[in-house]
Amino acid sequence: MTLPKRSPKPGQMDDAALLASARSVLSAESTALKALSDQLDASFIKAVRLLVACKGRCVVSGMGKSGHVARKIAATLASTGTPALFVHPGEASHGDLGMVVPDDVVIALSNSGETAELTDLVAYTRRFSIPLIAITRGAQSALAEASDTTLLLPNAAEVCPMGLAPTTSTTMMIALGDALAVAVLECKGFTSEDFRNFHPGGKIGKILLRVSDVMHGSDELPLAKEADPMSHVLVVMTEKRFGCAGIIDSKGMLTGIITDGDLRRKMQNDLLQKPAQTIMTRNPMVATTNMLAAEALMILNDKKRTQLFVVENGKPVGILHIHDLLKAGIA
Repeated sequence: MTLPKRSPKPGQMDDAALLASARSVLSAESTALKALSDQLDASFIKAVRLLVACKGRCVVSGMGKSGHVARKIAATLASTGTPALFVHPGEASHGDLGMVVPDDVVIALSNSGETAELTDLVAYTRRFSIPLIAITRGAQSALAEASDTTLLLPNAAEVCPMGLAPTTSTTMMIALGDALAVAVLECKGFTSEDFRNFHPGGKIGKILLRVSDVMHGSDELPLAKEADPMSHVLVVMTEKRFGCAGIIDSKGMLTGIITDGDLRRKMQNDLLQKPAQTIMTRNPMVATTNMLAAEALMILNDKKRTQLFVVENGKPVGILHIHDLLKAGIA
């Protein structure tokens, strides 16, 4: 689809025309993506298998706008468990071919498939039997004919008024790169924990934090035994400053919790002489070390509590306060 020519002068289009232009672009590109999806075949499967079997890195290359897309594909692969890097085809011809080794897989992007700057890189892959995946619209192009498998782009027109600026083609390349990355990570069994290891910073890192990453350890636990008098429990609560004490049985299992609220509700003249087990709330809410911190925060919010004991096999190994979660940026 080619959009009608428009005047380049500013202020010549009203608001409705601007929205109509944007919608026609998005509609044309979504149509192209649908065509790309419909024509995926065994070539895509072969590309995924090559990437999964790769013992080295995925080297992604392209020139111009295809090069920008190649950088994005390399970054997406690297962040989802497939070591990857971008190599500029021009720099490859001047020494950077040394970055490509026999255990690697190369993905080369070129809309026409005749990008001259890719010639040396393509020849290098053929010389050293390095698997080459082509992403191109040129079914009979030099790149397609040299590759081990070719992911063809539908013959969809660019959506700029002149039909020249890379728009639809680069959109399809990006989407195809995403499809490859997701298929590969699913084949590899890439988990959210793996994902967190590659994204320790930012919003993703916070979302994927585990309770074990933010909890206070065993040396800070406010614990007392079931038979301990409340006078001792009160000392423990004061020393540890979590506003609670976990109560354990003779086997070290967490059987209850006493909070500041419990003290106020059960205040009596003989409170300090009573054993902890007569005051405690039994079967307290707990978290586990591998629980997502965001999930623990949801529990605390739902139950209107401020702390959770963290247990393994029923025994307390840590404690989590809502302030710890907020300080970590989990909200």
